[in-house]
Amino acid sequence: MKFTDEQKKAIVARYENGGSIRLICSEFNIPRSTLYRWCKTYKVDIIANGTPFTAREINQMQNRIVKLNNIIAILKTANCTVSAPLRERLGALESLYSQYDVYTLCEALEVDRGTFYNHIRRNKRENAWFAKRREKYRQIVQEVFDEYHQVLGSEKIRAILVERGHKVSAKFIASIMRECGLYSIRTTAKSDHFRLNALESPKNRIRQNFTAHSPNQIWVSDVTCFKIKDKYYYICVILDLFSRKVVSYTISKKNSTRLVTSAFKQAVIERGCSRGLVFHSDRGSQYLSHTFQQLLQQYKVKPSVSASGHPHDNAVAESFFASLKRENLYRKEYKSENAFRAGIAEYIQFYNEKRPHRLLKNRTPCQFEEAYFSNET
Repeated sequence: MKFTDEQKKAIVARYENGGSIRLICSEFNIPRSTLYRWCKTYKVDIIANGTPFTAREINQMQNRIVKLNNIIAILKTANCTVSAPLRERLGALESLYSQYDVYTLCEALEVDRGTFYNHIRRNKRENAWFAKRREKYRQIVQEVFDEYHQVLGSEKIRAILVERGHKVSAKFIASIMRECGLYSIRTTAKSDHFRLNALESPKNRIRQNFTAHSPNQIWVSDVTCFKIKDKYYYICVILDLFSRKVVSYTISKKNSTRLVTSAFKQAVIERGCSRGLVFHSDRGSQYLSHTFQQLLQQYKVKPSVSASGHPHDNAVAESFFASLKRENLYRKEYKSENAFRAGIAEYIQFYNEKRPHRLLKNRTPCQFEEAYFSNET
């Protein structure tokens, strides 16, 4: 059922006089939200002279006052009166175009809106004033766009120009931005960035060929976790495939990209080289993340990942963790994080410097590398 304004006012008055909202809504078959909205719209305020007005009527009067003030300003600015010939009135309104809305302009000088629109469309291409004004604002809009780091759209640029004393519309600013090829930051900025900076999907460069002819030719890496008193600690290691030496490691309570990026940066600092290096890992999200792949690209490192569903493709790193757990973590009881970190550091030093490796002809990783560099010299 459709209610007239008078019926709505009567229903609101009944509610404000103490009527039950449940009974009123049931009687007129309206939801409570509708009645509350009507109360806001048709609530009666008493003006100083005792005349009752609703909120809607007050709002309409305020809008009318604003419009009348604009009409007065237009009549003061225009160089003609309402009784002037139509051509003169059109010319006067054209100079104020985009400073006021067309409804107010046409009402001020009693010009039909359709006539005014036809005049603008017909003259704007060849009108010197229009072209001059447009050229002026091309430069102004460009300056504001650059001043605010090229992130603002037409609405915000218009607000800034209005604060600086310009009377322009958002539509006018938007048309200039399109002409100049200026575009604000969009909600797709992140996906656009990744699309434009897309990295080549890493492939398996090793294919279970776990041999390297020199140090810093191939590094392998993996992450494992270990639980101590209801808390999980994640360990990331990087080994040199040539000597099986642990070149760096990191420990964290979070299995994040930062865990592997920190380990990689430490390895680069420790080894002092990375160009031409192949970095192999499993398909963990940390290793496949855009951040880590960009880091490898920055250091000119070739990424390599295990094939999907083939854990043996990263067997060297897996084997190290098996030794770490079997020879250390499962044999000791760590009661604190500090003790755990100290135990990991102690084992890795033992693994690199004292523990013989069968594939290295029972030499330690450090001894194997020292022999290589001695023969090289």
